[in-house]
Amino acid sequence: MLVVALRRPAPAWWLSMAFLTGITLEYPPTHDTQIYVWMVHAGVLFLLALRMRLFSAITAAAFSALSAVLLKLSGCSVGSWKMIIGALALFALAVVVGAVVRGRREDHARLTEQIAATARERALRTVLEERTRIARELHDVVAHHLSLISIQADAAPYRVQGPPPELVTELASIRANALEGLAELRHMLGLLRSNGPGDSTTGTSPQPSLAQLDGLLGNVRAAGLRATVRIEGPARHLPPGVELSAYRIIQEALSNVLRHAPGAETHVELVYARDALGLRVVNGPAALPAAPSPGAGHGVIGMRERVAMLGGDVAVGPAPDGGYEVSAVLPACIAPAAGKEIYA
Repeated sequence: MLVVALRRPAPAWWLSMAFLTGITLEYPPTHDTQIYVWMVHAGVLFLLALRMRLFSAITAAAFSALSAVLLKLSGCSVGSWKMIIGALALFALAVVVGAVVRGRREDHARLTEQIAATARERALRTVLEERTRIARELHDVVAHHLSLISIQADAAPYRVQGPPPELVTELASIRANALEGLAELRHMLGLLRSNGPGDSTTGTSPQPSLAQLDGLLGNVRAAGLRATVRIEGPARHLPPGVELSAYRIIQEALSNVLRHAPGAETHVELVYARDALGLRVVNGPAALPAAPSPGAGHGVIGMRERVAMLGGDVAVGPAPDGGYEVSAVLPACIAPAAGKEIYA
């Protein structure tokens, strides 16, 4: 009976009631076994109070007490009134102890959940503080230098008499790129300083998309990169996440070409399929010696993370002619599938 009550307390109580009534009517217990019968039923009531709501346990205990009194009044051999009163007290004690143990377990579960929630909030607060610190450092270092570059590029033509038109155009391009970098930096700092995913980001400029690809190519061409673009299939608007990721992958790939293969001939390809966007950035060998690199960056890692987030495929690696190739396939509809990484 008690074994059944460990898993199914309500059916075990009904079974115990049937056993208690049947054995009293058909096989009257002796004085020694009567105490055992009442204690087993009290144990079932304890397990019932431990697993079910308090109201249900009290109802079951009251019905058990009423059944015991009725059996005694009907003349059944259930012991003396003293034993009946002791059994009723045992029922009440079993329900009270079961309810107390159940309450302590629930309090412990709530306390554990509260501790976990506090730990999550503390971790989130730590992340927010770190983001604020990063935003402050970025503002103090990067924004200062970009502003200085912009001011110097704007004032440089006035420091010499009759500057060549090519120099004026190049300085204007430098100033425009610096201002564009400042605008993107302000947008990123605004996101870093936000308190959470639900905070408003009104006042920030929209994220770039493939609509700004011509401007990006114009900037790298002005920096001396021979870049061409080929678009296959009818161009159309894609989900913002796909547009942003495609733009950032192409931007990072072109930046890597400028750093590691200056002057290389570079081709950008976009393929608009029915359910996917394919992109490929491939460059030839460097035409000019590359400046020393301070170390490995995180550009390729960022590409793979973006593609994996969208559930696409990416391949990066050297090209057969000595250049480098970056190719990716992004789904036109973002699906919650894990992306695959292909290493060339």
